[in-house]
Amino acid sequence: MERIDKLDRKILEIISQNARIPFKDVAEACGVSRAAIHQRVQKMIEMKVIVGSGYFINPKTLGYNTCTYIGVKLERGSMYKDVVPELEKIPEVVECHFTTGPYTMLIKLYACDNEHFMALLNGRIQEIPGVISTETMISLRQSFKREIPTT
Repeated sequence: MERIDKLDRKILEIISQNARIPFKDVAEACGVSRAAIHQRVQKMIEMKVIVGSGYFINPKTLGYNTCTYIGVKLERGSMYKDVVPELEKIPEVVECHFTTGPYTMLIKLYACDNEHFMALLNGRIQEIPGVISTETMISLRQSFKREIPTT
């Protein structure tokens, strides 16, 4: 597998701050041609160093005012492969992780309000076969969100 070099890391640093920045501006900041930036970015996409780009949506502007993290315990850890497809059917579940520690899984969910959250938790998540218990942590505020350091 090819490795990324210092120039690739500089490109990643720039585009992770603004995915819409024109390649000519990245090229200028890096001191190389626009074609070089294009080739490098394409190479990093093929290597799966870059796995996406796009716009981030502010959930609150769409009425999703409650962000929660839910620790989920399953009857058996091997049930994870059956539970994930059921969670994928719930659009408000935006992340799902198979974890170590006190929970089998950790999920992130957005709800409009507490009633909506309760309907999702009691009526959908806790009804999935294999789910034996959940523990909810409500996020009061997201202080920051960032990408992993590139250097």
